Amino acid sequence: MTSEITLFVNPTAGRGRGAHAAQPAASALRAAGFSVRTVLGENAEDALTRARAAVADGTGALVAVGGDGMAHLALQAVAGTRTPLGLVAAGTGNDLARALGLPVRDPAAAGRRIAESLKDGTPRDIDLGQAGDRWFGTVLASGFDSRVNDRGNRMRWPTGRFKYDLAMIAELAAFKPFPYRIRLDDGEVREIEATLVAVGNGSSYGGGMRICPGADLTDGLFDITVVGDCSRATLLRVFPSVYRGTHVDHAKVTVHRAAKVEISAWGITGYADGEQLGPLPLTARCVPGAIRVLGL
Repeated sequence: MTSEITLFVNPTAGRGRGAHAAQPAASALRAAGFSVRTVLGENAEDALTRARAAVADGTGALVAVGGDGMAHLALQAVAGTRTPLGLVAAGTGNDLARALGLPVRDPAAAGRRIAESLKDGTPRDIDLGQAGDRWFGTVLASGFDSRVNDRGNRMRWPTGRFKYDLAMIAELAAFKPFPYRIRLDDGEVREIEATLVAVGNGSSYGGGMRICPGADLTDGLFDITVVGDCSRATLLRVFPSVYRGTHVDHAKVTVHRAAKVEISAWGITGYADGEQLGPLPLTARCVPGAIRVLGL
């Protein structure tokens, strides 16, 4: 394995934390004897092109510095290769790093963990979800939660998390369940009314909302959380429990496990790792051992 490591950096992640996180992570890697080069991009497409070039050139590891959006981009570069992925979680959500038990907002510690894993030769394989040509590590969201994302993305003011709080309030005002068609593995098509359907490779999204609390990144299966046709009042009562993962005990919530899921609903956009995939219908597959991760 080459001793050159590529830092894949989003300088704007976490309101600027990404830029500040790169230096202590790089210092930790250099102190361990690795050569470090940094990849930035003019935009997401350019950054991904550069990351893929680094992987093709044989970099010893691709280390994503930023939040879940940067991790999502990095997955597209390393999935299906033997180039290991490191995560320096410096964003707002950091759900993939949390699911893996990696340091969050401690770039020096993350850098040391990555260096130790590289020296010991102990990267671990984990599963990824795949929808079309896109890979994801945490959750594919569809329904009420993705409608909130849609609205928040259209808003120019305010900025930050408060924007999505306002978007949620606005969506609640117009809330009603959606008609879905769902097929798990090669089973029968189910037609249901649901508030949302979340396909979890990892357990959480949105910065710690444990929508799929039992999801395991190494079992080859998704956990699919279906919140049924609840009322606005029920949704408001159940929502706070998602941070503890206890919403799955509610009568309107069901959890299924499958290696493949097909989801269809009119007017709903799918989001994975917080990034827009496109309109439903979507088919997602759990791909066992799709990437190697450092520092576990």
